[in-house]
Amino acid sequence: MWKKKKGMEGDPDLQFLLQGGDLLKVRSPSWKKTRYFKLQEDCKTVWHESKKTFRRKQTFSLDDIAAVRMGRQSEGLRKYTEEQVEIRCFSIMFKGRRKNLDLIASSEEEAKQWVSSLEKMVSRLKNLSCQQKTEHWILSCLRKADKNKDDKLSPSEVKNFFRLINIDVEDEYAEMLFKKCDKSNSGYLTGEEIQHLYELLTQREEIDVIYGEYARTTGFMNSENIVDFLMKEQREKATLEDARRIIEKYEPDENVKEKKLLSKDGFLMYMQHPEALILNSDHTEVYQDMSQPLNHYFISSSHNTYLMEDQLKGPSSTEAYIRALLKGCRCVELDCWDGSDDEPVIYHGYTLTSKILFKDAIKAIKEYAFKTSDYPVILSLENHCSVEQQKVMAHHMNSILGSALITAPLGQGMPTEFPSPEELKGKFLIKGKRLNKLEAIYASEEAADNTDVTEEDESNDEDEEKEGEQAKKKKKLKLAKELSDMVIYCKSVHFHGFEDAAQNLSFYEMSSFKEGKAVGLAEESANAFIRHNVDKLSRIYPAGTRTDSSNYDPVPLWNAGCQIVALNFQTNCTDMDVNQGRFLVNGKSGYILKPAYMRDLATDFDPITLTRGDWLKHKTLHVMIISAQQLPKVNKKKSSIVDPLVKVEVFGVPADVAEKETNAIENNGFNPAWNENFQFDVYVPDLALVRFLVEDHDSTSDNEFVGQYTLPFNSLKMGYRHVPLLNKNGDLLPSAGLFVHIMVVDA
Repeated sequence: MWKKKKGMEGDPDLQFLLQGGDLLKVRSPSWKKTRYFKLQEDCKTVWHESKKTFRRKQTFSLDDIAAVRMGRQSEGLRKYTEEQVEIRCFSIMFKGRRKNLDLIASSEEEAKQWVSSLEKMVSRLKNLSCQQKTEHWILSCLRKADKNKDDKLSPSEVKNFFRLINIDVEDEYAEMLFKKCDKSNSGYLTGEEIQHLYELLTQREEIDVIYGEYARTTGFMNSENIVDFLMKEQREKATLEDARRIIEKYEPDENVKEKKLLSKDGFLMYMQHPEALILNSDHTEVYQDMSQPLNHYFISSSHNTYLMEDQLKGPSSTEAYIRALLKGCRCVELDCWDGSDDEPVIYHGYTLTSKILFKDAIKAIKEYAFKTSDYPVILSLENHCSVEQQKVMAHHMNSILGSALITAPLGQGMPTEFPSPEELKGKFLIKGKRLNKLEAIYASEEAADNTDVTEEDESNDEDEEKEGEQAKKKKKLKLAKELSDMVIYCKSVHFHGFEDAAQNLSFYEMSSFKEGKAVGLAEESANAFIRHNVDKLSRIYPAGTRTDSSNYDPVPLWNAGCQIVALNFQTNCTDMDVNQGRFLVNGKSGYILKPAYMRDLATDFDPITLTRGDWLKHKTLHVMIISAQQLPKVNKKKSSIVDPLVKVEVFGVPADVAEKETNAIENNGFNPAWNENFQFDVYVPDLALVRFLVEDHDSTSDNEFVGQYTLPFNSLKMGYRHVPLLNKNGDLLPSAGLFVHIMVVDA
């Protein structure tokens, strides 16, 4: 009944993985052990033997794999293996904080086969439609429920199955469903009876009602009905041609498709497809003007990018850079210190965090910088190195980044403003200290000393924050000319007030602000801060007291026009969810164009006082939370079922910040229904974000996180919409989602 997925039985890659084989697992120079790995019958779970008797069932899901990398690309393999085994090595990288799996195959061919087969299966899983994911998930639960593996389900196995799919069914209801499906009166379910149970469970009443409204004439929706639905309910412009395309693309029944009709199954498939979800699909591509100066954009930015965990004793890793860049981060931080053998290292100074080589970080950044986004990456250097090792840093950046590194202003003559993200595509910018003004390049001036100079007045806020007592001596930084000359558009300077900056600083001279100071300025002098950010860049970073790598709320700083609001990407929290929501759109390019009134030097915009102006576009947002589907269990204990509730949160200018929540539904994570309505006033829609948060209600302690989805207010689509849900790490929950109705009207 629940065998392998259709259409893949003869696939050689699938057969290879089902067969499995021995691989050498590497953990340290002395721990290298042979383990047997194979894909299980569900075509989704990989099993590998473990010599520890109490962990005999070592498994992981293909859904948990972030990437499979050929060669010695992980730190573990580089550290613990010799170069000659390079061609036989590969690593499995997992989502979240799970450690990589470093493996060595017996030959190059075998390693390539493992890598290509795993990549193919992971890609197939990713590309399954919502409906297929649902089937996949339910079938794997059925398989687990069938304890004695006889392809039949007894009443107790059906009860167990309900628990696995996160639905607590009263005994009478379970019995009623069982009897309804047990057509043969045999006391257990087989074949078509299990299929019938599956159909009863996946029936979506709310979808039936909407479909029924528009499929009145023949029991099916025709092209005119589809156009009606799209225009009346979904508030979309639609033609008969659009309707025919939907039938062609989504109708699973060939007979119905031939008649140019859409069945209920086809309608549901369309409604669950990305083009019909709550996020405006036009915004998933780059849709904004990318030819404005760089400082006219909010830029996705990371703080202490090298850290995987906390700031005191957690590991540093090149993997942390890779993860941030793949999430679309465009400004990464490198904390550089003198290392042994004249090789600079990166770590969190004066702490027990581990160290990585500067050159390894630059190599990882070069390889992964432009996989998610083509737009420029800023390398924010926190430089604590001696002049000699600064020269080594400059050499590594030059030799590894090559022509992608900006080492001179673009165009002819001294620039007066930043180049655009479009002009800087595929390029790296260095943010750091510089010995002289950029203008010196054109005046043929040499720096005071050809190797280094003493900087007295630019001791960086962040250095002071990190070094505590050491920094209070206002230590003088010696700077190598080779490194200084690489700083073109992002020269770090001290901030002495908005007036001083306007009079004395060039556009490329930028300051970093500790979160406390920045929040103070954003509250007390918001308009001055916004004007400052019209022609300068500002970088904000978390307070040094956040040793646990916690984050701060980025929204008030975006409201003040700050571009580089750096967060700890390694920490899962609401602030990071909001950051990912802000940069979810514009093709996940990591650059979001600021509204026009935040790009005008004469602007009167103030997010706190909200005087009249172009920014005031008062809207009323109506949200109806209808239902949810297949919410994951929070507590993996078999008997625990979630009691879900939904919170709708609005972030933005202070007047727009709001939160409303539904009642909790007891013991149903499979298909809870609320049908609750909320209303929000949104005054500055350009800066607003909407977050849907699902929690497991607990009356005795804090509610537990189940899933969330955050998106910009201006990217909401109206009408009946499915909302995908992300887990704590920001990864998609394969089958889970919310079903809502959205309406935005002028207030």
